[in-house]
Amino acid sequence: MIIGTAGHIDHGKTSLVKALTGIDADRLPQEKERGITIDLGYAYAPLPNGEMLGFVDVPGHQKFIHNMLAGITGIDFFLLAIAADDGIMPQTLEHVQILKLLGIRKGIVALTKIDRINGERAEIVRREIRNLLADNNMPSCDIFPVSSVNGSGVDVLRARLIAEALALPDRPAAGEFRLAIDRCFSLTGVGTVVTGTIFSGAVSEGDRLLLSPGGIPLRVRGLHVQNRPAKTGSTGQRCALNVAGPEFDKRAVQRGDWVLAESLHAPVTRLDVRLDMLPGSRKPLRHWTPVQAHLGAVTVTGHISLLEGGSVAPGDSVLAQLALDKPVGALRGDRFIVRDISAIQTLAGGSVLDIYPPVRGQRSAARLQALRAMESTSPEQALARLLHDNIAGIDLHRFTRNWNLNADAASNIWTGLGLHTVKTTTLLWGFLPAA
Repeated sequence: MIIGTAGHIDHGKTSLVKALTGIDADRLPQEKERGITIDLGYAYAPLPNGEMLGFVDVPGHQKFIHNMLAGITGIDFFLLAIAADDGIMPQTLEHVQILKLLGIRKGIVALTKIDRINGERAEIVRREIRNLLADNNMPSCDIFPVSSVNGSGVDVLRARLIAEALALPDRPAAGEFRLAIDRCFSLTGVGTVVTGTIFSGAVSEGDRLLLSPGGIPLRVRGLHVQNRPAKTGSTGQRCALNVAGPEFDKRAVQRGDWVLAESLHAPVTRLDVRLDMLPGSRKPLRHWTPVQAHLGAVTVTGHISLLEGGSVAPGDSVLAQLALDKPVGALRGDRFIVRDISAIQTLAGGSVLDIYPPVRGQRSAARLQALRAMESTSPEQALARLLHDNIAGIDLHRFTRNWNLNADAASNIWTGLGLHTVKTTTLLWGFLPAA
């Protein structure tokens, strides 16, 4: 299980991770000098079953929200730190809103610095926390009072986290391999290492993959999974890949790039999405508003193109398009966050529906109907709806990539729906059988 911290600056996230694991997740000299977390930090602790519990420690300062977003998208469970003396602060609220928009609902709250207050103050803050969680559809989150100074409550919290990890079912390694890069470095005698969370599929030593969106071939020379040497890694795990290639240069790697299977390499600058506005936004979001978008581990500027209406009110949900200023990797189902262009306020979030929007007719009734079909919970349902509405057929190669289907899964769907297919050197077109 991967746990991501959340919470306002100086609310004790890093100290709590150290109390739980013995590891100081602040690794940069300037972090130690300034006493604040600037970038992502990582820590691990062994579980009774021999596996490892991973922590991604994120910054709490407003200026470093982009770093927080680079690490929080791939977590299984959140650990929200709220200082008992301060209570709920601006980034407490923003981090909770981000978790909600990303669909991360499982987690607990650590009421930190409990040694600084009395019982009456603790109960006041508890009530504030319960109201905050209820307002963001997280009413079932438990609250654990802790102190990283005297150790009060740390063992109880650790036991709960271990129990949650042991109860978490394994994620199926479905689809082709994708890893969102959040760090790249070199080790003497080893070479270049990229780290990140595996979004889908599995990876093994010797695999040949691509660095995307650059399209640079890579070979996996070795890997660590959850901070241990391994031969394979799978969906949901933190992974460090030692990579090399004849065209590869470490300087080409950027945070937000992907290491992925060649079949998934499809850099795009336009994505059709379901966009959910935060209820507390200050004003409606208008068509073609400039924004910062965060998807996977990447931060990229662009515009919001609304496909329904000319504006979207706080709390509303619409179909929209992200028109980005540089190519990114994305697939159907990826979650994203949208912030204002000055990176001061989180505005909205949502999920990707289609990485192949049409050049024309983007707002037509037929196109909106197709996007609603892509919101189906399974690829079988989505394809059946799309084919019902498109007697001319569907590009199955694009559909397969959008949903990240491997060859066997795709073949089973074609067979299950009784599709007629036409294949050329570049296309695979699918049709429903005649009634």
